[in-house]
Parts: sequence; C-alpha cells; structure tokens
Amino acid sequence: MIFLARVVDVSLGTLRHALVVRGKRALTFAIAFVESIIWVFAVSRVINDLSDPLMAIAFAFGFAAGTFVGITLESILKIGDQVVKVFTQKGSAVAQLLREQGFRVTEFQGNGRDGTIYLLFVQVPRKSVKQVMKLTRSIDPTCYLVVEDIKMRAYA
Repeated sequence: MIFLARVVDVSLGTLRHALVVRGKRALTFAIAFVESIIWVFAVSRVINDLSDPLMAIAFAFGFAAGTFVGITLESILKIGDQVVKVFTQKGSAVAQLLREQGFRVTEFQGNGRDGTIYLLFVQVPRKSVKQVMKLTRSIDPTCYLVVEDIKMRAYA
C-alpha cells in the first residue's frame, strides 16, 4: 500500500511540476491537494511502524517508481506548447508548406557563415512537433532545428 501511494503521489508531483512550468494554475492546485493528502497518508504509515524496514524500502522504491511513471505520463500527455526554431536556407518554401498545413510561422532573415539564412519560429502543441520537423525536413533535409518549451501567461 505504501509503495502504491508513493507511486501515485510522486507521479502527481511530476505532472504538477510540468504544469507549474507551463502556468496551469487551477489544475496545479487540484493536483497539489491530492498529492499532499496521499503523501501524508504514506508518511504517517511509515512513521507509525519504524521497526519494519520493508516500510521504508516500499516508501523509497515507490518514490523512484513514481518518478519514472510521472515522467512517462508527462511525455504521453504532451502538455503545453513548444516553439520549433528552424534554421534553413530555404525559408520561404518551408514557411509556405508549414502555413499550408495550418501552422503559424514567423520568418526572420539573417546572414550566416554560408550566406543568407532564414530563422522560422513555429509555435505548436507538443503533439505536433514531430509533424513540423518531418514537414520541414521534407523541404530541407539539412536544416537545423531547435525545440523549446513555451510558458504561456496571460497578463491582465
């Protein structure tokens, strides 16, 4: 029971952290509440029976397994948006293809070591990143791609 409680509470904590970084306040609040209740239950069970080393081992192993489960869940859920930065010499063609597929693209032009280079910013849900990368590489297989998380915040 201690092991399962820790798996759940640490998994929730990992998801909560991912949501905090992305500015999801309401959901973070709810997860933190449930996470805390489970943690208090698990800790109280361990403290009530310190003579049993299996309790401590279950507690620690649950923490480790919960971290793994939480990271796995976060990668499956793909919470939030990311920006794909595309460095390419074929900026107009890549931007046109991405726009035709419904992606918002902002273009910048600059000078690089090998001449004119275009930097494209494409903001996408995390689940669409691979699609953007595939489309981009279909036009320019030698492009350079950088993917970064975006923290969305609405200011009043």
